[in-house]
Amino acid sequence: MAIRRTFRATLALFPLLIIAACVSQTNAPKTGTTTDLTAPQPRTATYNCADGTRITIENLGTSVRVLGPDGASEDLPASPANQSSRFGEAHDAIVIDGRDALVMKGGKTPLTCKR
Repeated sequence: MAIRRTFRATLALFPLLIIAACVSQTNAPKTGTTTDLTAPQPRTATYNCADGTRITIENLGTSVRVLGPDGASEDLPASPANQSSRFGEAHDAIVIDGRDALVMKGGKTPLTCKR
């Protein structure tokens, strides 16, 4: 008897499993509409900042070189050393998150910039 009930239940549930497997996933990434946040940063990228200025960030591997709108440059090491998105020393730092960069300078309000 138990085998017969198991067989009937399997026959009844099998079509439901097939239908469930065919339904598209709503949380699946769509081509061209999502940003891969784990992708490595480009070697050189220009960012437009919220205050209207532009900065260029050159990725040197274990550090970044930040070129300001006035042409001045500053090298910031990875902080901590094994990071690839957080850089800084003393009172200056930069955090890169996908296409966004948060620039922090000592004594100034943090500045958001977009690539």
